Amino acid sequence: MKKILLFLLICNSSIIFAQEKNETSKNQIVEASCGQCQFGMKGHDCDLAVRIEGKSYFVKGTSIDSHGDAHAKDGFCTCIRKAEVVGEIKDNIFIVTYFKLMPIQLPKL
Repeated sequence: MKKILLFLLICNSSIIFAQEKNETSKNQIVEASCGQCQFGMKGHDCDLAVRIEGKSYFVKGTSIDSHGDAHAKDGFCTCIRKAEVVGEIKDNIFIVTYFKLMPIQLPKL
């Protein structure tokens, strides 16, 4: 009986920990731009970064050039864009598994 209770307790704990990990990988809208040009991060080249809750992270899993010309009028080095992302932060880097650049919202007249 004790072994059965211990087994159930271990199974229940692993389910709880698995749910916590999934919450870090939820779909969210973030600011995306060049980390050096727009977010003031230290680096050598133009690199894609996201800002989540006021903190900037370089992105691994997609690149700045995968989403158009970074130096164009609407590019990451010129402006901050919104993006829908899924991923998680590991070692101060945002590991992206899904990245969709949102259309620019023009001001209403």
